[in-house]
Amino acid sequence: MAVLLPACGKSEAPVAAAPTAAAPAAAPAAAGTPANAEATIRQVLTQRLPQLPAIEEVTASPLPGLYEVRLAGAEIVYADAQGNFLLQGQIFDTQQRRNLTEDRINKLTALDFKDLPLKDAFKLVRGDGKRKMAVFVDPNCGYCKRFERDMEKIDNVTIYLYLYPILGADSVQKAQHIWCAKDQAKTWSDWMVRNQAIPSAECDAAPVARNVALGRKHKITGTPTLLFTDGTRVPGAMPLDEVEKLLAAAASRKS
Repeated sequence: MAVLLPACGKSEAPVAAAPTAAAPAAAPAAAGTPANAEATIRQVLTQRLPQLPAIEEVTASPLPGLYEVRLAGAEIVYADAQGNFLLQGQIFDTQQRRNLTEDRINKLTALDFKDLPLKDAFKLVRGDGKRKMAVFVDPNCGYCKRFERDMEKIDNVTIYLYLYPILGADSVQKAQHIWCAKDQAKTWSDWMVRNQAIPSAECDAAPVARNVALGRKHKITGTPTLLFTDGTRVPGAMPLDEVEKLLAAAASRKS
């Protein structure tokens, strides 16, 4: 059972790209997707349900006779081969006790640390900075503030901060001023840790908008969201001893 951690915005289940114990293999999917079934499903659903988001992909699901229909934004629904029935829900493998729909969404929305656009983040470097992690944050998120104060106690780490204003227009404005500040890291810490006002600053704040687009694409629905170098993703603030464990685990997998 997933443990929900404190976060601003919606919550999500933790995603680990490299779990410590090997997970059992997924149930075998039905063999292929007949071209006529894919074409039929696309045509019928588009005609009958014009309000449905764009269909990105149609593939055979693990349940014979049922097809996975992936919509824009990694949303998954299921349909029969004729497109007469549409099912919104999850497929659970009772033998392996695994939520196959959740596994699939986690795979589709996985965000690899090496693929992060580092130019759209600013850094907080402590100690030798050898260990690395990224955090998606909203400047108006109370959990982010508490987490930031706790994170000041962690040493020998480089933290890439992605401004991710999802709590309203004021968050967007604050994020833009922080991004445009002469010293982004100091402005961020002054606001989050010392409650000092964010000075007005203007510049090209397109990276903030790109961060929001990136987060939505990968289903980051709350802040803070932590990402470690081994791909482990944690939605929500967590105790420092747990952060230390995940940093150590990510470092050992890298080595």
